Amino acid sequence: MYFLPWVSLFFSILWASAVAAIPSPTYKRASSPFVSTSGPDFVVNGSLLKYIGTNAYWLPTLNTNEDIWNTLGNISALGIKVIRLWAFNDVDTIPVNGTWLQLIKDGTVSVNDGPNGLQKLDTVIQMAEQRGLYVILSLTNNWDPFVNSSAVTNSSLPRNYLSNNYGGMDLYVQQFGLQTHDQFYTNPSILTSFMNYTTQVVSRYVNSPSVFSYELANDPRCNSTLPASPTCTTETITTWHATVAAHIRSIDPNHLISSGVGGYMCTDCPKLYPLTPSPAPPAPSPAPGKKKRSQGKPVTKEQILRERSERRRRNRETAKRAGTLVEDGVRIRGRWVSTATKRQQTSTTGSMYDGSYGVDSQDISNIPDIGFSSFQLFPDQQSYGPDDPNVAPWQSVEQNGAQWITNQAQSASAVGKPAVLTGFGLVTQTNAPYFVPFNSTIAPFATDGARRLLKRQSTTSYGVTSQQQASTYTSWINTGIAAGLNGIVQYQWGQSGLTTEPGTTVTPSSATGESTTPSSPGETPTPQDTTGESPNDGYSITGSTTDSTILGSASQSIATD
Repeated sequence: MYFLPWVSLFFSILWASAVAAIPSPTYKRASSPFVSTSGPDFVVNGSLLKYIGTNAYWLPTLNTNEDIWNTLGNISALGIKVIRLWAFNDVDTIPVNGTWLQLIKDGTVSVNDGPNGLQKLDTVIQMAEQRGLYVILSLTNNWDPFVNSSAVTNSSLPRNYLSNNYGGMDLYVQQFGLQTHDQFYTNPSILTSFMNYTTQVVSRYVNSPSVFSYELANDPRCNSTLPASPTCTTETITTWHATVAAHIRSIDPNHLISSGVGGYMCTDCPKLYPLTPSPAPPAPSPAPGKKKRSQGKPVTKEQILRERSERRRRNRETAKRAGTLVEDGVRIRGRWVSTATKRQQTSTTGSMYDGSYGVDSQDISNIPDIGFSSFQLFPDQQSYGPDDPNVAPWQSVEQNGAQWITNQAQSASAVGKPAVLTGFGLVTQTNAPYFVPFNSTIAPFATDGARRLLKRQSTTSYGVTSQQQASTYTSWINTGIAAGLNGIVQYQWGQSGLTTEPGTTVTPSSATGESTTPSSPGETPTPQDTTGESPNDGYSITGSTTDSTILGSASQSIATD
């Protein structure tokens, strides 16, 4: 049904006002096969659930059921319990080969229910259940730089290779003849179309215990490849979450609903869902020797600045004892005085905490139908705090990330819900040639083109070393466990030995720049590869025994926490 824009806005405001006072639902610890919540905990089959997970957005695009089955088996063998993947694959032209789930063209939408459509997603869900795994189904993506017709692309990369090449919000906006990214959240026709697609996905899995949650979107915010309008605010994004979450809940009473936001905060923004002074729902009694987690206080600007200052002071003291102190101000009359730039940096929290992206994760987490708080951590895509000259750059990244994790756990505790890090990653020098930022279509460090991008060869100076990545991952995971995170999901899984097919995500080498014909008379032609690797946008752990060991060890640690 189509509503005039002012009518839609009226109902959105009315809805927000009506549900703002509704307390968050609580769930008793019952012996149910569906994952639910009990205060700040996940519960399934009568037991608490904490987990390590991984991202495999590409899983439904694999060419054979055997490949899907083997990939799930390898993931499960490490003790990983949850997989996050894309439950959308939007196109504006039906491809000849490969998987696609929805055609969005000139304001009309049609869903592919065939064997290369939603039936592929069905297969993943069924096999995940057989492997004892849970799946987070993300329903759309903030990022789709391919809608920019003038964008320079790595044309050798097959469709669906990159995580941002599955359609998403900007494709809706473009194909409905609109201009700004945030019209995805407010335009009645788009909202109706998106909720119709959501209905078709959700209704398939109402009785499937392997679905962990429906994630409304990956990293939703006001802007993307298409710009934001001047009217987009945190309330725009929060209202959209409440509307879509309520729609899903009307269809499926069994499963959790989550946001998928990056975790951006707005400490001073007005709230549609303000925290109430009443205590959080009583949590189950902890095991002997464990502390009971109490309801926390919201993260504040003053706290963030104080924590940064204290960490900087500790780093200076350590550097001073080591004789490596770096003064980063100007010397006046024998004393070091901070510069104007430094003073400004130490008095502002930055875009992560001021609502610049139109996201208030605390307000979103407090929506009654949102089951748990979620956030992400990608320092190669986003700065999480100022650099400290008295530690190595990678150590600044590690420390800022650890503080981000702690702040997110505190925010979730203030709401009284579980907290999940739904994606974290750090690009290594080995992976740098593959690295494509989420809002880009090119690999900036693939200096000799597609062959280097798709075939593991030499490294670049960009990125951390594998040892530094291992140290950082270990620090972040340990920080998350200590802070009380309920789930920590690595980005992303890597799988080798996959079946190749031309025109699909895992395509033969000849389709990505390798020649299958002789370059001179009498020369033997280069054969096509019959097996290939899963997509890698700079974060894949294919071939990394260190990453696998870290995840396997973390799976044991978080389960016993």
